[in-house]
Amino acid sequence: MQTGVLLITGASSGIGAATARAAAREGYKLVLAARSNDKLTALAHELGPENVLTCELDVTDMEQQKAMVEQALETFGRLDGVFANAGRGGSPGGFSEADHDAWREMILTNIYGVGLTIQACLPALKRSKGHVLLTGSAAGRTTIPGSMYSATKWAVTGIGYNLREELRGTGMRVTLIEPGMVDTPFFDEPPTHALEDRDIANAVIYALAQPAHVDVNEILIRPTPPLE
Repeated sequence: MQTGVLLITGASSGIGAATARAAAREGYKLVLAARSNDKLTALAHELGPENVLTCELDVTDMEQQKAMVEQALETFGRLDGVFANAGRGGSPGGFSEADHDAWREMILTNIYGVGLTIQACLPALKRSKGHVLLTGSAAGRTTIPGSMYSATKWAVTGIGYNLREELRGTGMRVTLIEPGMVDTPFFDEPPTHALEDRDIANAVIYALAQPAHVDVNEILIRPTPPLE
């Protein structure tokens, strides 16, 4: 898919907003979804509102997800790709002491919300032979002591693999985008050695830009180790 209509969840900041900017430069029409309507409106104004639809969205609400897709189809007539990027972090303390209420919200957002986005978008994407991209994580490929967040990203890895098999033979593609540490508002304090959000956006655009016979299954991105 060189251009088309791309839907991005978690689009109001960080990786989502950087991807929206990168995709706009490539000529995509955009459906931008997030909880923060004010930030979405400002981003749409920056990118050119004639090519952007904004949707205030709680990814754990299926009715909102369906309404978002309906709005996208009413506005642009089709959907060519979805970047299921919305996610949240956990709390310190490991399995012994972490805030279990924070676990609930994180699990619902990072796993259930991703599943709802996929299910809501699939009918339109099947018609366009579209592309599903998921924000996984390097944390979903390794062991991190006491990390429920890592466990949710292992689940996203599994969703990507299993969705790809479900869609085999349909002409659709599924890509896992798996960043290491990224300097985004996800962190209360900026990490000292990290990727930038635009680095991840570039990976998304690369996967989208491949010809139809090329399916980029996974892109694992880590910051270059610091000089010793």
